[in-house]
Amino acid sequence: MPMHDRIIPYLERAELYHLARLNSQWFWLDEPLVSAFVERWRPETHTFHMPFGECTVTLQDVAFQLGLPVDGEAVSGCLGEFEKYMEGGRPAWEWFEDLFGERPPPNKVKHMTVHFTWFHERFRVLPPDASEETVRIYARAYIMMLLSTQLFGDKSANRVHIRWLPFVANLDDMGSCYRVGYSGGFRL
Repeated sequence: MPMHDRIIPYLERAELYHLARLNSQWFWLDEPLVSAFVERWRPETHTFHMPFGECTVTLQDVAFQLGLPVDGEAVSGCLGEFEKYMEGGRPAWEWFEDLFGERPPPNKVKHMTVHFTWFHERFRVLPPDASEETVRIYARAYIMMLLSTQLFGDKSANRVHIRWLPFVANLDDMGSCYRVGYSGGFRL
């Protein structure tokens, strides 16, 4: 999904802009280097066995490379808030419709996930005369895709779980509201 200029302020507030820049336009993958690391990876010790000794990836490495803070409480897909909206509060799909302006068609939905193609087809081109509310909807969609692909991908590799709704619900106060609960923005 393209990163439209008008959604960048929302990505900056969410402390996700640096991560969003790691796409095909900004990031070049050195495939031989990656292959060399894969060959040297030892899953039983979670280390790379290099000619000069063992090395591993630390959270500080992740913070430096992805530009994401790693201190504070973890952000994961298992959120108490999500269950509240599914069980006791407003149904999750109604909340989805409020945040995105529509529900995906039934053939794009499986359980509590939406197929990537719906997000790509629906939010690929931001209209040039888009209102600020439309820009906010596109920002939510971009952040949902970012969370589901670059940070918290799952084995389906083609679906966005709606468990991320709590993180995109309040874009105006995204950074500060999560600073209270998570010591600042998104944390790994």
